[in-house]
Amino acid sequence: MYDVAIIGAGIIGTSIARALSRYKLSVVVFDKEDDVSMGATKANSAIVHGGFAESHTKVKGGLCYKGRKQFDQLNEELNFGFEKIGSLVLAFEEEQLAKLQELYENGLANGVDDLEILNHDQIMAMEPNVNPAVKYALYCKGAGICSPYEMAIALAENAVANGVKLLLNTEITSIQKNTDGFSLTDQNGQQYQSHYVINAGGVSSDAVSKMVGVDYFTITPRTGEYILMVRGSASIINTVLFQMPTKMGKGILVTPTYFGNLLIGPDAVNEDTVDKSTHAERLLKIFNEAKHTTDKLNIKQFIRSFTGVRAVSSTDDFIIEATPVTGFINCAGIQSPGLTSSPAIAEMVLGLLKELNCPFEEDPSFNPYRAPIITRTELKPVKEIQPLVDMASSPERIICRCEQVNEATIIDAMNRGIPVTTVDGIKRRTRAGCGWCQGTFCRPRVAEVMEKVLGHVIDAGFDVEHSGVNRVGKNEIVDYIKKHSD
Repeated sequence: MYDVAIIGAGIIGTSIARALSRYKLSVVVFDKEDDVSMGATKANSAIVHGGFAESHTKVKGGLCYKGRKQFDQLNEELNFGFEKIGSLVLAFEEEQLAKLQELYENGLANGVDDLEILNHDQIMAMEPNVNPAVKYALYCKGAGICSPYEMAIALAENAVANGVKLLLNTEITSIQKNTDGFSLTDQNGQQYQSHYVINAGGVSSDAVSKMVGVDYFTITPRTGEYILMVRGSASIINTVLFQMPTKMGKGILVTPTYFGNLLIGPDAVNEDTVDKSTHAERLLKIFNEAKHTTDKLNIKQFIRSFTGVRAVSSTDDFIIEATPVTGFINCAGIQSPGLTSSPAIAEMVLGLLKELNCPFEEDPSFNPYRAPIITRTELKPVKEIQPLVDMASSPERIICRCEQVNEATIIDAMNRGIPVTTVDGIKRRTRAGCGWCQGTFCRPRVAEVMEKVLGHVIDAGFDVEHSGVNRVGKNEIVDYIKKHSD
């Protein structure tokens, strides 16, 4: 019998698990995928938002800034990579000043204390490559960037190190309420018992909620496509650059990633089913809209397109509640700013559990620290590293030439309490395969190292060949944009 069962190992499930691992509780996390952070956490804008965009009358408006304030300490403890670089919401029309003022006032109502409306000259001093037609901008000094999947991995590693059980490839298919809590059944008929259940199932959270008869909301998958440029391409900007938000989202952004790539997107399309393919016509529209922010974009720096899927609830807000089914807590509809809000969501869930009389006794052996797998360093010239690329198996041997990831780093990533069984799992932890060639050179080399650790054959192409996802590649998008250029 577990004290708490969490369904879903994305940023919300792992944040809650890590928060619970501070206490003398028996906690289990289920996820149907073969790794943590495989849903919305894996593919999003990677922004730690300011906290001014969501209405102060909504749950998500109240949680964003509360979560943002915790990122410095979380990164000090978990080393997933976070940097405050600030954000600008750009206004190109005089009449948009009133909307910026609304965002400013809403931010104040949410408790945000680092907002300022800038004029043209102030913006151009901060961002010389922005479209000079810009008139005003809302500046948030404390907004930032991080790596969402690395954060979820770090949270999960630390939770597991502190006693949480993680069960991957385990899909909960039914939940029955009983006198002592809940009986959960997985796809293989295996049963698990828990006093409390937390639903952090992402786009499946409505289906999980229905298992206990709570069915007043639905989740719509909203896809957003992105363009990712090569490492170093983000040098043209200094902050996260937003256009004016719309009903569907925060608009097309242009932002650095934590490792210096330039990220452009997303658009927003509501779907009947989850489709993670990318489409040339959507990417063209995104690229053209982003050029209104800056004309310094170079599509020849493209390395990858991808699609993120946001879990949009029919309530148009986060659903964080102790349901009428005593002991069952919903964390549903956690779209943007879910990443930023995640520490505050975890706090809120722990508060709900305490109200339900879950026993909280601090564990004196809790260790909040998790060592980094990788750190941000300058890449060395190829000629300098070539001997390390060519050498025989050794901890210093460089496996990924583009991102200069060595064998010791890959082995370290595989020995942190979470099973890593795919080349893509190594990519998310080490950046092996994140560079210019997108793994063409290193995927077989990564698989070779994994085989030595695991003792069985790894198909280096499995994730790409069998994912059922069709992504627009470099040659296709370069030719398409050239053909349809303005």
